[in-house]
Amino acid sequence: MKFDVETVCIHGNERIEYPYGSLSVPIFQAATFTHPGIGESTGYDYTRESNPTRTELERIMNALEGGVDTVACNTGMAAIALAFELLPPESHVVCSEDLYGGSVRYFDTMGERKGLHFTYVDTSDIQNIKDALQDNTKALYIETPSNPTMQITDLRKVKELAVEKDLLLYVDNTFLTPYFQKPIALGADVVISSGTKFLSGHNDTLAGFITVADKKHAEQIRYAYKTIGCCLSPFDSYMLVRGIKTLALRMERAQENAEKIALWLQEQPHVAKVYYVGLKDHPGYEVNKSQCSGYGSMISFRVDTEERARKMLEKVKVIAYAESLGGVESLMTYPMLQTHGDVPVEQREKLGITETFLRLSVGVESVGDLINDLEQALSD
Repeated sequence: MKFDVETVCIHGNERIEYPYGSLSVPIFQAATFTHPGIGESTGYDYTRESNPTRTELERIMNALEGGVDTVACNTGMAAIALAFELLPPESHVVCSEDLYGGSVRYFDTMGERKGLHFTYVDTSDIQNIKDALQDNTKALYIETPSNPTMQITDLRKVKELAVEKDLLLYVDNTFLTPYFQKPIALGADVVISSGTKFLSGHNDTLAGFITVADKKHAEQIRYAYKTIGCCLSPFDSYMLVRGIKTLALRMERAQENAEKIALWLQEQPHVAKVYYVGLKDHPGYEVNKSQCSGYGSMISFRVDTEERARKMLEKVKVIAYAESLGGVESLMTYPMLQTHGDVPVEQREKLGITETFLRLSVGVESVGDLINDLEQALSD
């Protein structure tokens, strides 16, 4: 029986009967499991390798992404680091130029020390990717929508190039989640998501996911996973299972709020530019519409002065001035100091991430209250 995505969020591809008829997945808070006999196993031996609570989370997430296998890591950054275990030393990777700052920090420091090399280009133009290819290019790393300037990359075109050049295609799916975008169906080999954000949805748990599209990569990731030990704890796995149950409801409500707020922001005299994929004048609107079922609830915008940007962060009352995104609470972030503080200044300013640039993660509060809060924060 095939389920719609709203049902998959709750049950995965099938409804599982938990012990004693429990409707909630039990938390197996165990480091180790006993063996029935010598050479025998219940299927679980040691939680660093696998745990029944985490297995249930991975099953649901894998069903949502449509992969061969999914592993749940203790942070999104751990998932990124683990995913790059698929590449041999001295590999070159072409990346979207507008990426989460933590990704750039890892790539330019620890990634380079591991013998990986990175080139950043505007991947919304396929020619830029072609021009950046080198003899040792092994992978493409795409974030769409990108963080925080909301650039859109055509994943079907990128996949065609990846097949032609025998490249691994990584896609960061954090902003839209598998509810709105399914990169594996569009050709991705590896999908990475920060479970901390929309998937958890409550700003209370750190997590990351890797979903892979074929068995060989699944075996490589599983081996690295148990060896490195960056696994998600049983309790945090339970928290993610619970959070994903309401993913569809939260994504729809937050997107509805974001659409209204983006249109409102466009009309404000102190707002110079609005970056929201759901606006029809967004340069990537049609591409995103062709490969996704929604636009999400992330908005960036530029105000007229640095002073106004800083005052907004201090004046908001319903919206919280905080790093992160994707929770039920609306959050406003100052990327140049927070999420992208480690990105080289020249690269930041080229992308427009300046002193007047703000990022807004729209939550599920009353949209009227959110707009009223923005209005008073924008006022002189």
